[in-house]
Amino acid sequence: MSETTECVAKGGVVDRIENQKVYVKIVSQSACASCHANGACSASDISEKMIEVDLADAGDVKPGEFVTVKVQSSAGNLALFYGYVFPFLLVLISLIVAVNFTSEGYAGLISLAALLPYYLGLYLLRGKIARRFRFTIAN
Repeated sequence: MSETTECVAKGGVVDRIENQKVYVKIVSQSACASCHANGACSASDISEKMIEVDLADAGDVKPGEFVTVKVQSSAGNLALFYGYVFPFLLVLISLIVAVNFTSEGYAGLISLAALLPYYLGLYLLRGKIARRFRFTIAN
């Protein structure tokens, strides 16, 4: 990625390198996880995510090394659209159409069932979609 494009960067640790892939572990924590009262509250949330980066986009890294993983911000907007906006619109439109032809209960089931081919299509096209989400490592 060029330096002039906007990107999202997160720090992480290289977990392992295998099969021309670098696996970077990123620890995400909510703002309340660092709060002094998080022991008394159940809202704190810490999760680990594993990011795959092509070895060609990683440079010279070693397991255990702290690195910064970057992705273009437009990829985040595309993920938001694929993951939330389009499925919501699909359910809403199919619900509006189905309620005109059947009862409300069946219309709800039909609108939820409309998500099955959508997510199956996403799964089948995951290789093509993955090329749009290209992660790089900046040392």
